[in-house]
Amino acid sequence: MEPSGPTFVTLRPAARRFKGASKNLELACRRKADGTLLHFSADRGATKGGYWRRRNARQAEIRKTNLTIKAIHPMTTKKADKPDFSNLKAMFVNCTLKKSPETSHTSNLIDVSKAIMEKEKVKVEEIRLVDHDVASGVYPDMTEHGWKKDEWPALFKKVIAADILIVGTPIWLGEKSSIAQKLIERLYAMSSKTNDKGQYMFYGKVGGCVVTGNEDGVKHCAMGILYSLQHVGYSIPPQADSGWIGEVGPGPSYGDTEWKDKKVDPPVGYDSDFTNRNTTFMTYNLLHLAAMLKAQGGYPNYGNSREAWDKGARWEFEKPTGKLKG
Repeated sequence: MEPSGPTFVTLRPAARRFKGASKNLELACRRKADGTLLHFSADRGATKGGYWRRRNARQAEIRKTNLTIKAIHPMTTKKADKPDFSNLKAMFVNCTLKKSPETSHTSNLIDVSKAIMEKEKVKVEEIRLVDHDVASGVYPDMTEHGWKKDEWPALFKKVIAADILIVGTPIWLGEKSSIAQKLIERLYAMSSKTNDKGQYMFYGKVGGCVVTGNEDGVKHCAMGILYSLQHVGYSIPPQADSGWIGEVGPGPSYGDTEWKDKKVDPPVGYDSDFTNRNTTFMTYNLLHLAAMLKAQGGYPNYGNSREAWDKGARWEFEKPTGKLKG
């Protein structure tokens, strides 16, 4: 058990190494002091405010009285405290070409990420865009531009209410699906709208993607999707994509339990450490970034408010003069 307050341990350093130092040193730690974890070095004049370092601390603060060393911001070796993600909402948009209830291999991989989020108490929803009558176009409501029906305005209310958007797509001819492209175009249609801080409305939201297919194309598809999401205002954390691809040529897809009349156990791809690791890291990185942004109310609007720009604010920007330097 770790003590609730500082624990002091007295050390007797070699006189030759700590020439001129006090006979005894006291170390104040916020966890149990273990001599095997301590490492000190000192420059000349240690007794006159020399810099001491502790291997497991980012900073050390010297106090002259008895040369007490207080370790601050320790790099903990214990298990990190479990974050609380229960106030987050995540929306998975599966851009499969298959209407429900037909099996979607992309949905199988989405389920891996969803399961993690659900265990972390995140509110999760998944929709298949192809199940809805979403018009093509780059306007918020395409019924105002010649289409008889457009379900996008209603679906968008769910998308914008989520803190996290994950786009799922299969790979066709090395590209994301046509449904995924439609989703991106409809997100782009909303990107000129602003939030209550005058910023583009996707500021403070987090995006990622899940890709499945055969042969090749995961990174290529992720590149296009993640670029598009950040362009309209979504924030992209590290390792924001996950995927699975099969071998070159016709073959089983992710989650298949049978191929060429032969049972496959475990289902195809389920034992891929690469896919499992990347899906896990993606999921938690999305959660961490979304939680941080939500806790601080999104991004400050200093220097990035469209509303303020339109009213004449320029912050520290100066229009280029066109004069050559030198």
